[in-house]
Amino acid sequence: MNIKSLHILAIAAMFAACNSNPNTKTADSIAADSSANDTTAQTTAAPGQACFLLTEGTQKQDSTKIHLTIEGSEVTGDMQWLPKEKDARKGTLEGTQEGNIIKAVWTFNQEGTKDTMAVEFNFPGDKLMQKPYKVNPKDGRQFTDAKADYTIVYDKVNCE
Repeated sequence: MNIKSLHILAIAAMFAACNSNPNTKTADSIAADSSANDTTAQTTAAPGQACFLLTEGTQKQDSTKIHLTIEGSEVTGDMQWLPKEKDARKGTLEGTQEGNIIKAVWTFNQEGTKDTMAVEFNFPGDKLMQKPYKVNPKDGRQFTDAKADYTIVYDKVNCE
């Protein structure tokens, strides 16, 4: 092969490279694009740990702290209701997550007595929302209002 043939071959190779379609996507870039457009991936809570805080009262003196650990559909954690001038409720959460909805049982101690209460949360990943409680007029016990919206909103905070 002479030098003239090599030059022609090199020029042809450059033209072929310049004319390649820049819009051609690899399987990896297509997968990345489709996951970026997948809104369910953006709204479903990531597995792992998350912590939340709610402060209430006229002077923000009462707080509720929640620490969740999510592994698959299993949810465990701690929940502490810490009112300034009342007896606190401190205990554990055990439940399941389906989509963004977490249904759990809160087992807590208050005034030396162990008790349980079903709780329900909506966890889209950036905040935690809870259904409020109602009081049973017959026995005075609180329970989650299943018909209510998720009106109690916790702020996401760093886990300590």
